[in-house]
Amino acid sequence: MEFIAANMAPLMFGSLVLFMLFGYPVAFALAANGIVFGLIGIELGMLTPALFQALPDRIFGVMSNDTLLAIPFFTFMGLILERSGMAEDLLDTIGQLFGPVRGGLAFAVIFVGAILAATTGVVAASVISMGLISLPIMMRYGYDQRLATGVIAASGTLAQIIPPSLVLIIMADQLGRSVGDMYQGALVPGLVLTAFYVAYVALVAVFRPAAAPALPPEARTLRGGKLLLRVLTSLVPPLLLIFLVLGTIFLGIATPTEGGAMGAAGALVMAVMRKRLSVALLKQAMESTAKLTTFVIFILIGARVFSLTFYGVEGHLWVEHLLDDLPGGQVGFLIVVNILIFLLAFFLDFFELAFIVVPLLAPVAEKLGIDLIWFGVLLGVNMQTSFMHPPFGFALFYLRSVAPPSIKTTQIYWGAVPFVVIQIIMVGVLIAFPQLVTMGLDAQVKVDTDQVEIVVPEGDAQDDSPVRFDDEPAAGAAPAEGGEKDAIPVPSADDDAAKALEKALQGDKK
Repeated sequence: MEFIAANMAPLMFGSLVLFMLFGYPVAFALAANGIVFGLIGIELGMLTPALFQALPDRIFGVMSNDTLLAIPFFTFMGLILERSGMAEDLLDTIGQLFGPVRGGLAFAVIFVGAILAATTGVVAASVISMGLISLPIMMRYGYDQRLATGVIAASGTLAQIIPPSLVLIIMADQLGRSVGDMYQGALVPGLVLTAFYVAYVALVAVFRPAAAPALPPEARTLRGGKLLLRVLTSLVPPLLLIFLVLGTIFLGIATPTEGGAMGAAGALVMAVMRKRLSVALLKQAMESTAKLTTFVIFILIGARVFSLTFYGVEGHLWVEHLLDDLPGGQVGFLIVVNILIFLLAFFLDFFELAFIVVPLLAPVAEKLGIDLIWFGVLLGVNMQTSFMHPPFGFALFYLRSVAPPSIKTTQIYWGAVPFVVIQIIMVGVLIAFPQLVTMGLDAQVKVDTDQVEIVVPEGDAQDDSPVRFDDEPAAGAAPAEGGEKDAIPVPSADDDAAKALEKALQGDKK
C-alpha cells in the first residue's frame, strides 16, 4: 500500500497504456482508470470523497464548450463535399492540367489533397475518395505502386495540419489557446509540407522517370477552352469556399464555429449546384457526423474523469519533474517530447494523443517559455505520422480498403515510408525555424502592444515615468505619433479591477 501511495501517478499512467495495448476502447479506459484509482486514493486517504462531486461540473464544461461545435460543422461540410463528387471533379481537372508533365497525376493528387484538406478537414474522406478515383488511373498508366499509394495516403493526411483541421481544434482546446490563432499558425507549415511532397515526386520523376510517367496524348481529352471552362467550374467554387471559411476566420469576421457553419451551408449549396444533393446523401453525412462527434465527446469526457484523479494525486507534478530534469533545456525537452509522440503514434491515433498526452506536456512547455501555439502546431505535424506509421496507420487502412487486390499491403507500407521521413524532416524544420508558425502572430502582438501604456497611480511609483510594454526607455519617452495611447490604470492588489485588467490582457486582442 505504501508503494502504491508513493507511485500512484506512474501506476495510473502505466495502467492506462496497458489498457490501450489490450485494445480496450480509449474513452472507457480513461474513465475506468480515473474512477478506479480515485477510489483507491480515497481508500488510502490521499483523496477525499468530495473529489468526485466535481465530475458533473467538468462534464458539463465539455457540453457547454462552444469551440467544440466546430467539429460537427467541419465534419459535415467535408462529408457533403466528398460525397457530392467534388474530389472526382478536382482530380480529373488537375490531372488534365498536369497530364503532359512526368508525375502529373501524382502532382494532381497532392494538390487535390491540399484543397480537400482546406475544405473538409477529414483524413478518411480524402484518402478514400482519392484512392477510389486516382489509384486505378495511376495503375493503368504505369505508375510505381509504392509511389502511387504513398502519394495518396500522404496527401490525405494533409487534412491533419492544413486548416480547418479537426485536430487543431482539439489542440487549441487542450492548450487553452484560440482556434483562430492555431489555424493561422498552421497554415504556412501545411503549405511547406505540401511543397516538400511535390519536391519528392519531382525528384522521383527526374531520377526514375518510369515510376511516374506523363499521361499519353489520348488520355488528355480536355484542351483549350474546354479545359479553361472545366477549371473555372471545378476549381473556383472550392477556392471560394476555402476563403469563405478560412478567410473570415483569419480576418476576424467569424469565429471558427461560425466559419464551420458557413462552410457546411456552402457545401450544401455546392451540392445543390452540382445536382448531387439527395435525402440519402444527407442521411449518410449526418449519421457519420454524429458518430465522429460522439466519438470525440466520449474521449473528452473520459479524459476529464482521468485528469481529475491524475491531478488529484499530483500526477502533473510527476510529469513536470520528469521532464524538467531533462538536459538541454527547451531543445532537450522538444527532442524527447517529439520522440515520445512519434513512438506513441505507432499505437495511438491523433485524437487519443491530443486528449491524453498534450494536457500533460502543455504545463511543462509553458513553464519552459515555449509558445503554445507553435508547440501545438509542432505536435500536430508530428501526430500526422500516426496516420502513416506501418502497421497501424489509419490512412494505410483506409487505402487498403479501397485498393485493388493486385496491390499488396507491403507495397502500401513501403510507399508510406518516404513520406513519414518527410514529415519528420518537417518537424525539424519547425524547430529550427519557429517563425514559420509565429510570424503572423508576432506581428499582430507587436502592433497591439505598441498601443498599450500602463499609467501607475500617484503614490504607487518611484517616479512619474510611465511603465510601457514596448522596448523604448520609459524615462522621458514621448507618445508615438498618430494619436493618444490607451491608458490603463494599474489597480492595487485588492482591487476588483485587477480581474478586468487580466481579462483584457488575455482576450482575443492579445
